Amino acid sequence: MRRMAAGIGLAAVLMAVGAGAARAEEGVVQYHADAARSGRYKVPGLTAAKVRAMRPEAAFRAHVAGPVYAAPLYAEPPGGRAMVIVATERNGVEALDAASGAVIWRTVLGPPAPLGALPCGDIDPMGITGTPVIDAGVLYAAAMVRRGEAVARQMLFALGMGDGRVRPGWPVDVRRALAAEGRRFIGVNQGQRSALSVAAGRVFVPYAGHFGDCQYYHGWVVGGEEANPAKISGWETAARGGGIWAPGGMVSDGQSFFVATGNTMDARRWGGGEAVIRLGLDGKFSGQRQDFFAPTDWRALDRRDLDLGATNPMLVGTKTVLALGKDGNAYLLDRQNLGGIGGALAVRHVSRVPIRTAPAPWESGGVEYVAFQGEGVGCPGGRSGDLVALRLGPGPRIGVAWCAAEHGRGAPIVTTAAGGADAVVWAVGAEGDERLRAFRASDGEVLFASRPMGLVRRFETPVVGDGRIYVAADETLYGFAL
Repeated sequence: MRRMAAGIGLAAVLMAVGAGAARAEEGVVQYHADAARSGRYKVPGLTAAKVRAMRPEAAFRAHVAGPVYAAPLYAEPPGGRAMVIVATERNGVEALDAASGAVIWRTVLGPPAPLGALPCGDIDPMGITGTPVIDAGVLYAAAMVRRGEAVARQMLFALGMGDGRVRPGWPVDVRRALAAEGRRFIGVNQGQRSALSVAAGRVFVPYAGHFGDCQYYHGWVVGGEEANPAKISGWETAARGGGIWAPGGMVSDGQSFFVATGNTMDARRWGGGEAVIRLGLDGKFSGQRQDFFAPTDWRALDRRDLDLGATNPMLVGTKTVLALGKDGNAYLLDRQNLGGIGGALAVRHVSRVPIRTAPAPWESGGVEYVAFQGEGVGCPGGRSGDLVALRLGPGPRIGVAWCAAEHGRGAPIVTTAAGGADAVVWAVGAEGDERLRAFRASDGEVLFASRPMGLVRRFETPVVGDGRIYVAADETLYGFAL
């Protein structure tokens, strides 16, 4: 992924949608709301009319100590205060009061790696980049740690949500743990920007390389047992490269994981790159045709660095998977039989620029829609824009429903009121005009646009909790209320 986006940090922005608004149904304990990475949130009472009435609010304000690349999380520990979790590139993990922004606890996991200690890259320093995950009162985070002159290491931590302390038996040095299993993992060469996942008592961490595609690395999914951190295993691409770059990481339907991989290097035979891979909940890959998809031109995509793995796959309905590539193509796949090389149900060129952020789906009138950040091709009415909504179906068809101007590179989410009504697409003009916007999901009309905020780093995505929308911006938490 040589042309991976630059940018080294974030902090957080708060958007309150009303002090009396009903609370979201669940905490946001992983990237994009759930294991399916849907980015879809139910907020009863949040109608389009109320969205239009939003206004700036100065009551909530908080500072984050360090640049942030991971998405914030929202949690309500039993018996504790609702909190927003922010992980930083300085290896800090901060629990902030969800209502006031006050610090509840703060833990530093060790010194991050300066760019000069890495073979290549564009994040300086590199600490926690991938979004952590919370399970059963424990927060799991992957961090690049360097102490003294030692080589930087990829470490996996577990923190108690009550006090932020590192749990007994943790952290795990991923290289050493895999070496004990006879596996070669060069931690300093592996980049980790994809969100973590949990399933069946295991925490999973996807890995790629660094910006520049330098040195020897593979696409990895490393799985460690929550109850026995020393026991670790992993799947890796057969060919060199094939990194898992998507901020959303792995997607689950409860029976399997789906993960997208990037370009491999000097591969004469397909070796796991430029693909959607189905893994079991144990992290294993069957190697069978029904459990992977790669475009027929995967070699050309390799040469041009047009990764399929810059965005996570998207589960659409109950039968299909949507993949979006840096080649600007949308690939619709049969979920039960991914089809092997060239086995897509439908392919359509939908973006003039590489697609890199996480998509977000919704349903209306029995029709499935998906929004993503790109630059639309074939936009209805001659409208152009860098936020694109696809219409999927009837049958294996891909159409462009509307295009709108996001003015940046953030990953969208979708909110709905009761019964799935009043769908609204939210996106930030990250590394653009730095405004948070709300778009009516039916036609892309702008319902709300904030004033410019502090610098929001690309790939950032809003998070909903307790009737509020949290978004990462540099160093500060801002708020907007109804």
